Amino acid sequence: MHMPLQDTLGLNLLAANDHQAEHNREHFDAWRLLCLNVMSSPGAGKTSLLEQTLTALSVDLSMAVLEGDMTTQLDAERLEAVGVPVVAITTGRACHLDASMVSGGLKSLRQRLDPASLDLLWVENVGNLVCPAEFAVGEHRKVALLSVTEGDDKPLKYPVMFREADCVLITKTDLLPHLPVEIERIEAHIRQVNPRCTVLRVSACSGEGLEAWHGWVRQQVREQLARTAPGGQPALVSV
Repeated sequence: MHMPLQDTLGLNLLAANDHQAEHNREHFDAWRLLCLNVMSSPGAGKTSLLEQTLTALSVDLSMAVLEGDMTTQLDAERLEAVGVPVVAITTGRACHLDASMVSGGLKSLRQRLDPASLDLLWVENVGNLVCPAEFAVGEHRKVALLSVTEGDDKPLKYPVMFREADCVLITKTDLLPHLPVEIERIEAHIRQVNPRCTVLRVSACSGEGLEAWHGWVRQQVREQLARTAPGGQPALVSV
């Protein structure tokens, strides 16, 4: 049975990670940019969704991506082709990104651009329905993807991911006519675990729901700008 890491070991081993995550968030706030942590199981469509989203939002938003994968830079190369700066973070055997890895990715990103010039930083996490939800990276919002091909029981079987999410995207809805799954049941199970989150149906192939998704992202950017103080750029310590 999976239990939260601190319950399993009797120690809060996440304390150091949480400290670094807060440090990362302080930088994001100083730079007045929004950080979104995108999480899902492998194959739920994170990279495909980001390809469409980056293309649409780059018209009026300045963005960059920290791309997490256990091995290879294939997804990073796909997103770089869209025309946004991408830093690949390979985790080896680790099934998630943690705050220190993201801090290292920020150091690499700062060699290429001034983060204060960005509106939005995407963190595409490693494909896994458990660990990414437990390791904060400094993000302001968590986004979870659930493909219709995964069935309707995943929010109940992996509740931490969906309980932590601010927005849940039900992806690959273009496949619904070919699957014995009820999307209303998926939504009900998400709501059972997390009644406060935004739930959107989307398809990177057909375009369904993308306008609403892009609107949600833009609203988070506006709210982040409202939360952070206007004016000059504060001096920052090294990340």
